Amino acid sequence: MRRQLSIALVVLIANTFGVGEMAAQEAPRTIEVHLKRFAFLPSEITVKKGETVDIRLISEDVTHGLAVPELNINREVSKGHPEDIVITPQAVGDFHGQCARFCGVNHGMMTFTIHVTE
Repeated sequence: MRRQLSIALVVLIANTFGVGEMAAQEAPRTIEVHLKRFAFLPSEITVKKGETVDIRLISEDVTHGLAVPELNINREVSKGHPEDIVITPQAVGDFHGQCARFCGVNHGMMTFTIHVTE
């Protein structure tokens, strides 16, 4: 009986202080972005201000990169070695990036946009 009362008390305290909710919020949403000559797929993503997001970069052919200077993103990714970038944007707006590693003749056309909304 005493053990059941202790467990009930722990559950009550956890619910009161939102401990269960905190554990559920810790895992960020993951958005996969595939990179291949000469495109990001998808080429645009939308996240909310203050939302923690894991952007998983997956190269399908050669080494590519993603640079979004305004969000302090600059990462390379090679085929077979996905890279994760965790961001929590604090400003609303459209943030433009591009491939950060020369990947061929149309490298300059390889662009990416992160839309951050309220």
